[in-house]
Amino acid sequence: MRSETPRRTASPRQTGTERDLTTRARIRDAAIERFARDGFGAPLRTIATDADVSAALVLHHFGSKDGLREACDAHVLATVRETKHDVMTDAAGAMPMASWFARVDDYAPTVGYALRSLQSGGALAREFLEHLTTDAVSYLRASVDAGVATPSRDEEARARFLVLSSMGSLLLSLTLDPPQDPADLARATRRYLDSIALPALELYTEGFLTTRRMLDEYLLYVGDPPAEDDAASA
Repeated sequence: MRSETPRRTASPRQTGTERDLTTRARIRDAAIERFARDGFGAPLRTIATDADVSAALVLHHFGSKDGLREACDAHVLATVRETKHDVMTDAAGAMPMASWFARVDDYAPTVGYALRSLQSGGALAREFLEHLTTDAVSYLRASVDAGVATPSRDEEARARFLVLSSMGSLLLSLTLDPPQDPADLARATRRYLDSIALPALELYTEGFLTTRRMLDEYLLYVGDPPAEDDAASA
């Protein structure tokens, strides 16, 4: 029985006729959605059917399933990077939050793919996480330059904390409360975002602690700014 043809996962920057509709992109987008739904054990033939091409054509464009996975990784990372950069550097508020939330369904395959990458574990998962963190450092610095975010004593450490916090929270939420139908990842993603949007934005905008006591005590212990050698020699 033929699988339902997946919704294309074009970059959020692309709309209508601007979407990348080449055969290679169609295969890549079908693979992203299939991997998000079924994991990386999804057969190549199933992906080919989703993209309405032959398995031989998939191999022609990507060489192997590993080659297809690499192309999917690159596209998902680029989508995350572009979207986060747009949101985090939008000092003028040109992209209202309501508009972003209205497009959650478009991001669901990207979210699902990223979670599958982390769930798979091993070297590939670590590499994917490092790419996410490196990109986060870049767009967080850009948001500081744009006056949207406050600077950090350690931009890389902050970026890593935010990536681990956000991806870990999402992974735990969807693992404990998965969609009944794997194809309904968009609804599960929207449910998760609805549940964390207010506390997350409140925390990052208004803060949590009412005094600097804990931070100041920690900085007295590690130094300000914290020095990597201090912790190693302690």
